[in-house]
Amino acid sequence: MAEEIKTLEGLEAAVADNIAGVQGVEEDSAVAREPVRDELGRAYATGKRKDAVARVWIKPGSGKVVVNGREMNTYFARPVLQMILRQPFSVAGVEDQFDVMATVKGGGLSGQAGAVKHGISKALQLFDPSLRASLKAAGFLTRDSRVVERKKYGKAKARKSFQFSKR
Repeated sequence: MAEEIKTLEGLEAAVADNIAGVQGVEEDSAVAREPVRDELGRAYATGKRKDAVARVWIKPGSGKVVVNGREMNTYFARPVLQMILRQPFSVAGVEDQFDVMATVKGGGLSGQAGAVKHGISKALQLFDPSLRASLKAAGFLTRDSRVVERKKYGKAKARKSFQFSKR
């Protein structure tokens, strides 16, 4: 190969071979995604937000959402949190077509709602890969990595200092 590259024609041929190899890799990676479902026809995904972790199963149904064994309306009483849970379905255009069963641990209600939303989004794109584009464009497949900053030694809180006195 080193002898080929010494000439201009050899260099052009090597570049052409390299480009053809890269294009072949791109074609292989653009293979259509397959749906991922278990033996019961459900899709499973894990969603995370702050300290909350949600395990989410979705299956075709009437739109019933159960979180930790309770209905969504009783577990997430605030309308804003209920709206957060419904966002992935409305963006994907599949309202009232899937039943959701989720177990969530850790964090507060807001973080738990965000974790369930993330899990629903991931499970939807696993159940039907054609929904991936709309969910990804809305930013629902990306885990929001913001977490509470830890308290530092010599500080009142994470960044707040004690009152300074010159004298």
